[in-house]
Amino acid sequence: MPTAPDSPAAAPPFRPTLRFLFAHPAHLIALGFGSGLPRRAPGTVGTLWAWVAFLVMERWLSSAAIGWVILASLPIGWWACTVTARHMNIADPGCIVWDEVVAFWIILWLVLPGGLLAQLIAFGLFRFFDAVKPGPVGWADRLFKPRASADGTGTTGWGAAGFGILFDDLVAAFCTLLVIAALRAW
Repeated sequence: MPTAPDSPAAAPPFRPTLRFLFAHPAHLIALGFGSGLPRRAPGTVGTLWAWVAFLVMERWLSSAAIGWVILASLPIGWWACTVTARHMNIADPGCIVWDEVVAFWIILWLVLPGGLLAQLIAFGLFRFFDAVKPGPVGWADRLFKPRASADGTGTTGWGAAGFGILFDDLVAAFCTLLVIAALRAW
């Protein structure tokens, strides 16, 4: 496993493997149980995995229980994203998809019950906000990114970087829900 520096500022290229995925429980969670491993569009694959996982949870758990799962997934995800990013020596690796998972679970939890069209619209809007990062999503994405200080080290530590991985997707989820609410009101 790569050694962790004091700061997430510099990042050599690193692609996670199945071995890396199973090397630590945090990796398994942060990489969305493997859905973050594809080289192309891991965020989209992670969001699709979240969708399927949510539909499975919905069959077995009450809405309140799903809310508790989501609530527990936030601090667990913060820990897992922090540990995995540190082990990869990258502040916000694209293969970390737990942020998409939790954010999309929140969207589905609040949008459902809704038909397939409502779910597709939610998926498309969320992927747009997460990938393009307009306005507040871009601000949230930059907020916890490592910034170089005068001595060349990053001023944002791993814990903040781990939170930042989640934060911009939570803002993207909020923006998605605002658009859905506006569409429903219109």
